[in-house]
Amino acid sequence: MAETIKVFWRENCAKCPAAKALVSDSKKAIFYNVDEVDGLAEAAFYGVVSTPSIIVTDDSGKELVSWRGEVPSRQEIEKWL
Repeated sequence: MAETIKVFWRENCAKCPAAKALVSDSKKAIFYNVDEVDGLAEAAFYGVVSTPSIIVTDDSGKELVSWRGEVPSRQEIEKWL
């Protein structure tokens, strides 16, 4: 199972509210606003260039699966929640 679900978002992003809502109930979710310094730094580390992006990492920070510039279906992400 996933250690962390990283959600990268920004203001003025049409799909971002749906991406955030999809994982908002998960205690594994961490939200990064890429318009802020910390969010931008984390996005740069993972090579995020579009929002929304959801990246699932293991406990060492290794990327397991990601959706970049899109919102996955509930079925696609459910096994990681």
